[in-house]
Amino acid sequence: MSGGEAEAGGAECCYYTTDDALSHVGFGRFQALVLAYAGVGWTAEAMEIMMLSFVGPSVKDEWGISGQQEGLITSAVFAGMIIGACLGGVISDSYGRRAGFLFTAVVTGIFGFLSALSPNYICLLTLRFVVGMGLGAGHVLATWFLEFVPAAKRGTWVVVFHCTWTFGTIFQALIAWAIMPVLGWRWLIALSSSPCFVLLMFYGLTPESPRYLCSRGRTTDAKFILERIARMNNMALPSGILIQQKRSDNDVDVETILPLITSQDIDATDMRVSAKYSCTNAFRTLVSRSLIKSTLLLWFVYFAFSFAYYGIVLLTSELSSGERRCSPDGMHLRQQNDVRLYRDVLVTSIAEIPGLILAALLVDRVGRKLSMGGFIILCFAFIAPLAVPLGEGLASTLLFSARACIMGSYAVLYIYGPEIYPTSCRNTGVGVATSLGRIGGMVAPLIVVGLLENCHQKEAVLIFDMVLFLAAVACALFPLETKGCQMQ
Repeated sequence: MSGGEAEAGGAECCYYTTDDALSHVGFGRFQALVLAYAGVGWTAEAMEIMMLSFVGPSVKDEWGISGQQEGLITSAVFAGMIIGACLGGVISDSYGRRAGFLFTAVVTGIFGFLSALSPNYICLLTLRFVVGMGLGAGHVLATWFLEFVPAAKRGTWVVVFHCTWTFGTIFQALIAWAIMPVLGWRWLIALSSSPCFVLLMFYGLTPESPRYLCSRGRTTDAKFILERIARMNNMALPSGILIQQKRSDNDVDVETILPLITSQDIDATDMRVSAKYSCTNAFRTLVSRSLIKSTLLLWFVYFAFSFAYYGIVLLTSELSSGERRCSPDGMHLRQQNDVRLYRDVLVTSIAEIPGLILAALLVDRVGRKLSMGGFIILCFAFIAPLAVPLGEGLASTLLFSARACIMGSYAVLYIYGPEIYPTSCRNTGVGVATSLGRIGGMVAPLIVVGLLENCHQKEAVLIFDMVLFLAAVACALFPLETKGCQMQ
């Protein structure tokens, strides 16, 4: 080896990336605390979504609204989430991940509590729309946590993170069962907003994502956080200089300059200009030649998964009350019907646990694409028999299995989506995809409530299976498999 080559090789060893640093310090106490904080936010979002299954029927009875107006309460939340998902993504890619989840905590917490005081239907609809905007930005918490996790175990730990969603759904079903018969829906809404105020209490302790800081050239700030991670994990960072990415022959000068940039070097004007440029550049990257196919497929898969997940949640509650309306007898005691609703929602929420366990076991072994596709095909198979009236036990078992599969596929999607995008546009990409997914969540209640209220159970189930089949095809067409890959 010549002297020049040896010198170049030695220089290469003096540099390391954020991925190198995180892999070196491993998953430890620091990431566990980040997981706990982000998990509270994910629990809050799950509780707000699951609450819709219980609040809608109670509001309908109290205010005498129609079935379509009941469905609009859920749809208003998802309409707000469409806007909030894009807004949260742009904010977090332009101003930092912390700004993104501050937005979701403030909007969801304050307006969620105020909606418990709604004097009429229109006021409730408006406030739940604003709550939806806050909930829509919740994906920032998932990405923020993911950006602290080493590549080797990223899939498994993100699935563990999704267990907090399942905890939120189970906890909401339990408190609804305890509170709704005694105190009513207003108390349930007020209590459901409490986790957001926990986020606000500890917001000052949260660190910015070092990946985001590196993507903005603030490598000194990023190294400070990485050193903090290493100390808390009782490890040491690799020797050398932190850089944004592995250097090539054309970017030596840039890498030499980047470590010298700190947050003090960027004034307010530069940050505004940089944020505007970052937003524009992020959208261009999403539809670039190398990512356009992945982006379009991701948009449809988010739509299909959201449609199926929230459709199954609502299918559970509507079948519980629908049997009373559509059976030949036509008469059941309301109290018995309410008990079955709480029980079915609780049982199918618990079903998410085996789905998440399976996802954790598979995602880092067989890969993201095969895991998603397999779960969706199984969900298709479990939903299909519900096209005809079935016994209570069999219907609950099928809903249990379908809920497990759709949750497993959703958990893998929340790993795969952020992995295919570079840090500079990651939250914008996931935010746009999530927005389109929320359209699926918004359409689902209109179809489920509308069709089942008119006893068209077969048509509702056929629509679900058609969407699930197309989603499985889309998963097979994804061009990238990200198992074990470093994030860009």
